[in-house]
Amino acid sequence: MCGIIGYTGARAVPPILLDGLKRLEYRGYDSSGMALAGAGMMAELKEVGKVARLEAALQAESGLREFTGCGIAHTRWATHGVPSTVNAHPHCDGKREFAIVHNGIVENHHELRSHLEKKGYRFRSQTDSEVIVHLIADAYNGDLLAATAAALRQVSGTYGLAVVSVHHPGLIVAARKGSPLVIGLGSGENLIASDIAALLTHTRQVIYLNDGDIAAISPESVDLRDISNVPVEREVANIDWDAAAAEKGNYPHFMLKEIFEQPETIENAIRGRINYEMGTAILNGLGFSPCELAQISRIVIAACGSSMHAGMVAEYYFEDIAGISTSVEQAAEFRYRNPIIEPNTLVIPISQSGETADTIAAVREAVGKGAYISALCNVVGSTIAREAGRGVYLHAGPEISVASTKAFSSQVAVLLLMALLLGRNRRLSRSEGCELVREIEQTPELIRSVLAQAEEIRAIAKRYAGFDDFFYIGRGCLYPTALEGALKLKEISYVHAEGYHAAELKHGPISLLDERHPVLALANDIPGRDKILGNIQECRARRAPVVAVATAGDREVENLTDDVIFIPHCSRFIAPLPTTVALQLFAYYIAVERGCEIDQPRNLAKSVTVE
Repeated sequence: MCGIIGYTGARAVPPILLDGLKRLEYRGYDSSGMALAGAGMMAELKEVGKVARLEAALQAESGLREFTGCGIAHTRWATHGVPSTVNAHPHCDGKREFAIVHNGIVENHHELRSHLEKKGYRFRSQTDSEVIVHLIADAYNGDLLAATAAALRQVSGTYGLAVVSVHHPGLIVAARKGSPLVIGLGSGENLIASDIAALLTHTRQVIYLNDGDIAAISPESVDLRDISNVPVEREVANIDWDAAAAEKGNYPHFMLKEIFEQPETIENAIRGRINYEMGTAILNGLGFSPCELAQISRIVIAACGSSMHAGMVAEYYFEDIAGISTSVEQAAEFRYRNPIIEPNTLVIPISQSGETADTIAAVREAVGKGAYISALCNVVGSTIAREAGRGVYLHAGPEISVASTKAFSSQVAVLLLMALLLGRNRRLSRSEGCELVREIEQTPELIRSVLAQAEEIRAIAKRYAGFDDFFYIGRGCLYPTALEGALKLKEISYVHAEGYHAAELKHGPISLLDERHPVLALANDIPGRDKILGNIQECRARRAPVVAVATAGDREVENLTDDVIFIPHCSRFIAPLPTTVALQLFAYYIAVERGCEIDQPRNLAKSVTVE
């Protein structure tokens, strides 16, 4: 979850590290720090809190601001040890000859710490990470890469690691196992980062490290090896993201910018992927022939968080459109519950970053059980994309806000295309396929019409910003949409919100309803609407305020509820997309009214890269 950036080259190092940390701050923001390594000297600077505090501390260190050579930096999301200066990274050995930044978990750190303490090494922090730097110091015999490899062979767990030493000015050693790292290739300079967002302003040429890779990175070269010191080769990839896409522009928050980008990101997700004549989808990345598609008898979706909600929407798509039995599994449970993977099962792992630890584990379990794998990711070259071997990219561009918005809607759009392709391969007629294609094409305009109501939604949100508990209810594919809407409110406004299938109200939750518990009802004009109207009546009978999302012109819903957010008329398959955008805006404006830290909500990080 933490952010790592490293630089070696002729330019001043601290500004590059600070810029990288700012671009990585969504990965962790309880503390940050940097280490600058030169011949015979090691400078270390750490602060608790946001990167801005580290930047202010650096301004007071005039002798460090123009330092050249190499350096590593880190923004932390705490796992072992409370947020504090001493627990912040980098960590140095006792003689301050080596420094490391680490993302991951050292599972055997207690045993390693005890072993090192018996040898005389003194620990300053509560972190598991500190054992690594002492192991490197203990193993060092003139070769930094060899010492790092020797240290890591003793480590059980996961790591994305960068190491510098006073004995090797200009050299960064990086290693990866279960936590992402990518090398940025420059001219007379090179970088290392945990996310390509930190590299966009410097280079578009990158090398993604595989698990077990270790690299010696100097300004002029990159030497790649495995943990046994055997040379390996990795392809150089080109990043096609625009650096400006990772900037806020004129928006007050990344989240609002990314909400408003959704018409374009949906267009990017479907562009070139529709066969208008045949009423089907073109998804070459799936890598299946029509015959192989026809053999798929079951679909299992593995994901976490918002990605899991997208998968739950897709469960309705695959079953209704393609007639394929589908289940959605929480990725963290997938491998531990010994899932049954029958022949001709397609497993679809979904992850915006492609680096979600639990989803990676689910991919490996599915591969081991002989499933077909086809991934849904937003990051080219990510671990899930590479290990799955085939899949579909979202093309949503970098998503910086911790709360997922445009990635979620792009996932739903691509999953609908997959269902269309499978449906046409099986039971969907050409005319039905062409009708669904027309509906998919209209989605960006439907979303634009919702965004045009932003001020009206803001006014509604202002009236409800003082409430501390919400219920979200929906039916059909709007049930997981309700779950996603509740999640957004929880994530960024710290308001307790629960999503339920509307039929579940009477099975317990209705006992909580009163005038202090607003209900947000998804009452779109799709199958199940009449039942939702009955649920709204039940809520009103308990004096609960009701906000509805409804189809434009639905006066019946308007008369039954306290407030309504209208969306254009669309089919049950398309309805989750404009509805989700309305719920995103509602959550965003409540968070604004409550004065919350929207892009970096407390206790959360963008990519969950540790279990």
